[in-house]
Amino acid sequence: MLTFKQRTALVTGAGRGIGKAIAETLARQGVTVICVSKSAESCGAVAAAITASGGKAKSLAVDVADAAAIAKAAETLLAEFPVIDILVNNAGITRDGLLFRMSETDWNDVLATNLTSCFHWTKYLGRPMTRARWGRIVNITSVSGIMGNAGQANYSAAKAGMIGLTKTLAREFAGRSVTVNAVAPGFIKTDMTTEFVNNPEVSAKILEAVPLKRFGEAADIAAMTAFLCAEEAGYITGQVFAVDGGMAM
Repeated sequence: MLTFKQRTALVTGAGRGIGKAIAETLARQGVTVICVSKSAESCGAVAAAITASGGKAKSLAVDVADAAAIAKAAETLLAEFPVIDILVNNAGITRDGLLFRMSETDWNDVLATNLTSCFHWTKYLGRPMTRARWGRIVNITSVSGIMGNAGQANYSAAKAGMIGLTKTLAREFAGRSVTVNAVAPGFIKTDMTTEFVNNPEVSAKILEAVPLKRFGEAADIAAMTAFLCAEEAGYITGQVFAVDGGMAM
């Protein structure tokens, strides 16, 4: 067991996949988890399952691409909780396509959801952390943000932006004992990757680039994230941890 001292965490994109696994893992460690997603039904189901299993959780439906919605949600949460100790920026979407075929809408939607949302959540929830002189922020980026990926100019740019944001905020918040790190998943089996994983030809080609020769699980990302959120990770900040089976080494 990792060490958590009655902490409260907010996890975006917690309605499914990696975000769901992170929320469940933190809850098993005794953390009170606020599950955020655009769909009230999906984040509500995750929070209900955590509560049913003996954990502490609540759900909050927020469109993270909407700056005003984040501001309102943060105000509501900080009226209930003096501080959100842990922030996991995980929410993300894809709108893939080669650059010449990519619409401005597809570019803007991905940047707003994947990157700009991190700016807003951190701006509103980070200040109470700095006042409390303790906090953990983990941004879920991607190996696409490290290596680039054809057909994902928007996604790769957003994920690379998260890395730059992580390193900058780590420097800004270090004096207040708030750590900021990033986790970069490789090919993880989730709803977003089902079409690749379930296609033998495509999956075989992908796995050629993965030294461990298998797809990762959402639990792999959740385990690394939980560690970075714990007391034991207090001397780690500004780092990017690739959990990718060796793809980006």
